Amino acid sequence: MKVIIVGGVAAGASAAARLRRLNEQAEITLFEKGPYISYANCGLPYYVGGAIPEREDLLLQTPESFFARTAVDVRVNSEVVAIDREKKTVEVLNHATGERYTQGYDYLLLSPGAAPFVPPMPGADLPGVFTVKDVPDALAIREWARKTPGGRALVVGGGYIGVEMAENFAEMGMQVTLAELANQIIAPLDFDMAQELHNHIRRRGVDLRLNTGLSGLAQSEGGLIASLGDGTELEVDIAVLAIGVRPATGLAREAGLETDGRGFILTDEHMRTSDPYIFAAGDAVAVRLLNTDQKGSIALAGPANRQGRVVADNIAGIPSSFSPAQGSAIIKCFSLTAASTGLNEKMLKNLGMDYGRVYVYAASHATYYPGAKFMSLKLLYAPDTGRVLGAQVVGRDGADKRCDVLATAIRAGLTVDDLCELELCYAPPYSSAKDPVNMAGFVAQNIQNGLLRPWFWDEAGSLDREAVTILDVRTEEEFAGGSIDGAICIPVDELRARLDELDPTKPVYAYCFSGQRSYTACRILSGNGFEGHNLLGGWRLYNLATGG
Repeated sequence: MKVIIVGGVAAGASAAARLRRLNEQAEITLFEKGPYISYANCGLPYYVGGAIPEREDLLLQTPESFFARTAVDVRVNSEVVAIDREKKTVEVLNHATGERYTQGYDYLLLSPGAAPFVPPMPGADLPGVFTVKDVPDALAIREWARKTPGGRALVVGGGYIGVEMAENFAEMGMQVTLAELANQIIAPLDFDMAQELHNHIRRRGVDLRLNTGLSGLAQSEGGLIASLGDGTELEVDIAVLAIGVRPATGLAREAGLETDGRGFILTDEHMRTSDPYIFAAGDAVAVRLLNTDQKGSIALAGPANRQGRVVADNIAGIPSSFSPAQGSAIIKCFSLTAASTGLNEKMLKNLGMDYGRVYVYAASHATYYPGAKFMSLKLLYAPDTGRVLGAQVVGRDGADKRCDVLATAIRAGLTVDDLCELELCYAPPYSSAKDPVNMAGFVAQNIQNGLLRPWFWDEAGSLDREAVTILDVRTEEEFAGGSIDGAICIPVDELRARLDELDPTKPVYAYCFSGQRSYTACRILSGNGFEGHNLLGGWRLYNLATGG
């Protein structure tokens, strides 16, 4: 059996290694148009910044080490430029020699990945302007940046790569501007959760400009002049375009394989394309999204590696399927961690799906044990069934493990009631007796059971101040430091004694710093005949999300 694999990073290398473990006799050839295979492309920004000190640390395998372990014929600097589906051959261009040749296959795997998107604009090809895709890019950026220590860097695009590049430039001591065309960075987060990162990035000295694109670049005597969409011009020493990626599917389209409207290769659950002898995997493939009927792109290493494994299984005769993806992802942003999994609020709205939302602000471990750090957790669920649909966590310590627990809950189809029952590891240095995941379940369960009427930060502006009472149950000192327009202050510990100050005919919209004290206030109000509503996320989230 002859198997050709096009692309030697996550999906391709994973498929090659798995197939060899399953079939010692298969003739496997892996073509990679660049000089490296199986490298840690997720580590490229950290190599630029120096957290990963040596280039060799990025190279998980070399062609020689991969062959020694797997007996796979690896050919780097070799680009597959055409597929003849009738003859079951590919045409290969050897970039080192210029030679062209054909090679036959019984099965073909396309894992070409995605290419950085560079919109047509003046100056995109000037010296000092870079994209970030592979090891040569990282080498070039690091060398250029180190020529101008303490210089000025522009990063265009606030996705994962853009934010990581901005952080690493800043850690190198550079003056950094991060420009993002949308109103937030890290699109998988909802705006209210992304605001945590916006404030943090700015506090770390990065000039973050939202709703701002790049119109062009020009050479200057000292470096580059960048013209931004807000009408300003910046003089910088280096510019990195991290605007996004497009699937590298030209080869597939030219071969007549089915793609979707955005150019992603269409496959079945076995990763087989419209040609039964051709498979596809990785960033160039459209996959079904968990808990929806939609297909989308998930440009993440974990799904790509699993898809490569599925392809190898099926070629080896082991029936295997790639289950719908949920897009679990995480990013380090200076001293903050932001993680997300499943559907976010924007996606749920676009899909027309009904959902409930919960915000929790909780400590990473018991607050009486030194070093506890608070995290923000947002939970999205289906109101009819309570099924968990998505989650986002931003914090310093423990954000990753809470998001992993919630990712597992989503995969298992758990409900908010199940979150309440999860028995998670507890000792004071690691968590609290009621873990933040449990707390999110408790809040959602209270809503489902009618014990809590929620209201949210984005509803404050539409409340009729004449028809409702907005009640701040923080202390007088906290209230004096800022409050929601039209609110009155009665601290929660004084509420029972001061109920006569409230109009019992008006619904009461209560809030505190995080939502915990105001929940207690709402239970007091309910027990005394008032209609109480609790602001989930509290003043903290309201102030953060509204830019107060």
